[in-house]
Amino acid sequence: MNKKHLAAYAVVAVLFGVMGAMVAVYKKPAPSVQTSPATVASEGQVTNPVTKLYAQSLNDLEGKPQPLAQWKGKPLLVNFWATWCGPCVREMPELSHLAGEDGGKRFNVIGIGIDSPTNMSEFAAKMDITYPLYVGGMGGTELSRGFGNTNGGLPYTVLIGADGEVIKTYLGELKFDELRADLAKLGS
Repeated sequence: MNKKHLAAYAVVAVLFGVMGAMVAVYKKPAPSVQTSPATVASEGQVTNPVTKLYAQSLNDLEGKPQPLAQWKGKPLLVNFWATWCGPCVREMPELSHLAGEDGGKRFNVIGIGIDSPTNMSEFAAKMDITYPLYVGGMGGTELSRGFGNTNGGLPYTVLIGADGEVIKTYLGELKFDELRADLAKLGS
């Protein structure tokens, strides 16, 4: 192959890379959506993502397995996040403040990290996150997909009612006015 062909291939590769980046940057984010808790599995059986979530046992930041079923019976805000995700990092201090304000009286907040235990522990200590964090790894991405996060975008937050029904999902950085209004509808 001569240098002209090699240069042409390099230019085409760069153009495709730029076009892909432009599509990613200019693509409008998906709006918050209501999600049905029942989805059809590939085998044709109905699965409930909340049931699947509560069936999980994930390690906390100390490496101890924690059954997520402990959160049943009260509204739960589940935040899927990662330390390398800029919007996740920006929203976590306010999410931690919100969790601390309520203190678990009306709802609980948990975070499922799509990251390594070491990165998560260092981040949580530095940022003083007050709500429980669990190591989900890539399995956390699959859990979030069950709630309608088909592309695996982060952050992704799910509001689950005390009855185990999905109330709302939020893709992207949380808008806390919207979230507080949704939480106010939970009643006392």
